[in-house]
Amino acid sequence: MIKIFLVEDEVVIRNGIKHSIQWEREGYEFVGEASDGELAYPLILKEKPDILITDIKMPFMDGLELSEAVKKELPDIKILILSGYNDFDYAKKAIGIGVTDYILKPVSAEKLLEAIGNVAVIIRKEREEKELLAKYQEEMQENREQEKLNFFNRLLMEPMTVTEILEQGKELGMELNARVYNMILFTITSSLAEKETHSIFVTAFERVEAFFESRSFLYYFRRGVEGWGILVLAESEEEMEQHMELCQRSLGSIMLEYPELQYFGGIGKPVSRIREIQESFREAERAFAGRFVYHDNQIVSQAELEEEREEELEISGVGSLEHNREALERFLKTGTTEELDSFLKAYFDSIPQDNLRSLMMGQYILMDCFISILNYGKEMGIAQEELKERIGDVRDIKNHLRTPEEMKQYLENLMREVLVLRDEISGRRYSDIIRQAKEYIENNYMSEDISLNSVSASVSMSPSYFSSIFSQEAGQTFVEYLTGVRMQKAKELLMSSSRRTSEIGFEVGYKDSHYFSYIFKKTQGCSPREYRMRGKE
Repeated sequence: MIKIFLVEDEVVIRNGIKHSIQWEREGYEFVGEASDGELAYPLILKEKPDILITDIKMPFMDGLELSEAVKKELPDIKILILSGYNDFDYAKKAIGIGVTDYILKPVSAEKLLEAIGNVAVIIRKEREEKELLAKYQEEMQENREQEKLNFFNRLLMEPMTVTEILEQGKELGMELNARVYNMILFTITSSLAEKETHSIFVTAFERVEAFFESRSFLYYFRRGVEGWGILVLAESEEEMEQHMELCQRSLGSIMLEYPELQYFGGIGKPVSRIREIQESFREAERAFAGRFVYHDNQIVSQAELEEEREEELEISGVGSLEHNREALERFLKTGTTEELDSFLKAYFDSIPQDNLRSLMMGQYILMDCFISILNYGKEMGIAQEELKERIGDVRDIKNHLRTPEEMKQYLENLMREVLVLRDEISGRRYSDIIRQAKEYIENNYMSEDISLNSVSASVSMSPSYFSSIFSQEAGQTFVEYLTGVRMQKAKELLMSSSRRTSEIGFEVGYKDSHYFSYIFKKTQGCSPREYRMRGKE
């Protein structure tokens, strides 16, 4: 029901208005009254009425002053001014404040009810538009995630002023003022075939994001195949420690419920300035690269990884090569060229220095890496001639054994070439996946249940990874593409049939006819009815 609040200093008039209208029967709720603006103001802020009816001339705080104060706190409130003064200056000032209507006293119950009814129509229309907008924003959440990713990429990679960071963050609903900041990079992986674990992965994905959503001290952004970036805010270093411990404990507890999946998180370092977040991110990235070298199912800092490395270095010699080989193969499958330097640092740190200084062991290590790269190339279907042209011959190894730095540089060059080849081939593979996804959309666009999750499941990808790949390959987000398909089908039906708008909306996947009209107008610039009429002109 629409809520009404009345402010009138004359008791007789106030009681007359209050009792002459049967508010509930007319569809309104009378939530309060006051004799002047000063008394009314705190009551109005508490009750938050939809319509304020106020006299213009009152002691202590008049109607115009009250209206101006209330509008600042409750900008959507509608205000009806009552006045016995037919004064144009009053009316002009009232319009400037944002008063909805200006009514001269004396006013009958019928006249006042008519004025309230006109305002109620506006309120109900605004409510409907807000509900439709909220539904639209929910559907466009994927676009919102892309905007967040773009913002975080700028924040982490580009120079930005503090004002720019705070303003752009606020536009995305993020209050970034804090005394301490830290970063966590977190991902979920599986050693099983993606088809076997997809439904489990989606459930875990949703649980992890539900945790992020439930914590006001952090903001997260999706990084496709690399999982999530999490920006943690605190008011002190002690509070930051508590937040980080909660994140580690909670994420670990969630993932314990999914033994088929693995997880890994890299923690940055706490910083006290918002522009130093880049430093925290780089530290988190170094630790995050450890997922290719160190054991799964931990969320750790670089310092903790170095302690772990010291312990593992006690197990030295050829026996540790199998572990290193697995790490290299894992990186070739899922690592990026941007992470290559961090990976190689972690990789070489995990090898005992005595082995690196030994000519025989150095040759053995690089030979093992070379063979692993060749085998991976075969798995990817890379022609051996093309691969050898990119990475050279195994006999070249003997020319790169003088120092550990030279060995690292040689291996970096080999891996970079293979990663480029992998990405080129993956691009071709992705084009097949996008084609399959588009076919699925074409066959299921009319279903209200079609979603990012259902389409990503149809191509056996995680929702986050599919979203990033689809945007990259198709040039628009999944939801934009789906909406475009639906709108095209709707336009065809509007032009080629006499069906009602509501029927056409249902036909293309919108069970709510109001929402269909809202989406159509938002994307096409006119209503479905106007579009149909244009075609008949």
